[in-house]
Amino acid sequence: MWLDGDLLRLDALDLPPGLDLLLADGPALAPDLYRHLRRLPGDALLNPQEFSFLPPVPGRKILCAGLNYHSHALETAMPSVDFPNLFIRFSDTLVGHGQALQIPPVSTQLDYEGELAVVIGKAAGPLAPENALDHVAGYTIFNDASVRDFQFRGSQWTLGKNFPATGGCGPALVTADELPRGAHGLFLQTEIDGVLLQDGNTADMIFDVAALVSAVSIVTPLAAGDMIVTGTPAGVGFTRQPPRFLRPGEICTVRIEGLGALINPVAPALRSRAG
Repeated sequence: MWLDGDLLRLDALDLPPGLDLLLADGPALAPDLYRHLRRLPGDALLNPQEFSFLPPVPGRKILCAGLNYHSHALETAMPSVDFPNLFIRFSDTLVGHGQALQIPPVSTQLDYEGELAVVIGKAAGPLAPENALDHVAGYTIFNDASVRDFQFRGSQWTLGKNFPATGGCGPALVTADELPRGAHGLFLQTEIDGVLLQDGNTADMIFDVAALVSAVSIVTPLAAGDMIVTGTPAGVGFTRQPPRFLRPGEICTVRIEGLGALINPVAPALRSRAG
């Protein structure tokens, strides 16, 4: 847990032992949490620079929305849709804040996609949009980086989205009460080595957070810790002339207003010795 720029040991607080319980009971726990924060032991705070980060949420299910920003749909010249384009991303493809995005040895087309991720806080079956936000625990930053030549080999995007260590997530989960309702109207930017390449706003979503959560819940039951990734604005690499893909040694940064910055270096993947 983050506290004023430091990491806070959860075992210093009397909190539920599991992440699913913590997410589900978060609003009810707030009074107790603030009470404990006023009397922290001296060793409760840790220096974040001394630790490596994992994605803040394991992500039992990760469903991603494609072409969900008006600006991105326009730059790709894709037709408009009346239901979200959804695909699955596996949790073992993700790295945390500060960890390297890895360019697969079979491709040179790893492309950045700065995105907002929704973290579910309590279980739900089919939800109406007007009730969907009641099941959101919070939000985090996501880099849904894509291996474009594999993504576009067929009509389904699964191959290009699921190479190991090609997605970034973090650095923290920000609870829903800390942000505008539905995380609406937040600036979202992606930089490579300090050069701004994406400059969008969550207000540009075609399907907002409530609509996406509702759409997913119709298809599959949601549980605490599930993530719904909400799409990327214009400025991705494959639409540029010439195309602009990630290269080893670069630093990719995704910033979202109120959530901080997800920073990942880029490196070549180690070739597997299997087979």
